[in-house]
Amino acid sequence: MQNPTADNQQPTASNAESTPAFKIVLVGDGGTGKTTFVKRHLTGEFERRYIATLGVEVHPLKFYTNRGPIIFNVWDTAGQEKFGGLRDGYYIQGQGAIIMFDVTSRITYKNVANWHRDLVRVCDNIPIVLVGNKVDVKDRKVKAKQINFHRKKNLMYVDISAKSNYNVEKPFLWLARKLTGDPNLVFVEAPALAPAEIQIDEEYKRQMEEELQQAQAVPLPDEDDEEM
Repeated sequence: MQNPTADNQQPTASNAESTPAFKIVLVGDGGTGKTTFVKRHLTGEFERRYIATLGVEVHPLKFYTNRGPIIFNVWDTAGQEKFGGLRDGYYIQGQGAIIMFDVTSRITYKNVANWHRDLVRVCDNIPIVLVGNKVDVKDRKVKAKQINFHRKKNLMYVDISAKSNYNVEKPFLWLARKLTGDPNLVFVEAPALAPAEIQIDEEYKRQMEEELQQAQAVPLPDEDDEEM
């Protein structure tokens, strides 16, 4: 298959004609693990396309649900964010989004507000998941109680570890439910993932999940996230 070159061409996986497909834009600071995250999903690695005019890699990730298969064409920046923002062509026709930061780097969380602003300027009123990656690192700098941006902007939040496959399917499940309008949608097959590079022990997972639940119950502070 030929690589698409026009900005408005959206690659689709083979045999995708009868399968609903959605454009998902993935944003966040360089080094937060966006490419690692998307490459955990083997289907996207097999079928990925490169759009030269935008310097973007598009990974078609296929998920099998109780409503039938769906494809998320996940747009990865391929490092373009290092050159100061992304062109509007990256965002145009986006139907859902994932904003990623690194829980071991406070500045990547502080910059979430900038990525959100750029995103909603072009893609108004689309479902957005905020993702904190690298939670396998026990010395996390951005604690659950400090993560409030999603509550202020009415986004979903998920702790993940791309390298250990921890929660890597959760942002996609939430997006799938929002985009299909079915809150009861479930994945009927586990996504095809690359083997985990590292392990997180079960006790640490429980501890993180408890901290996140407790943080959600705390009233939002009056001040902005600038105290980070």
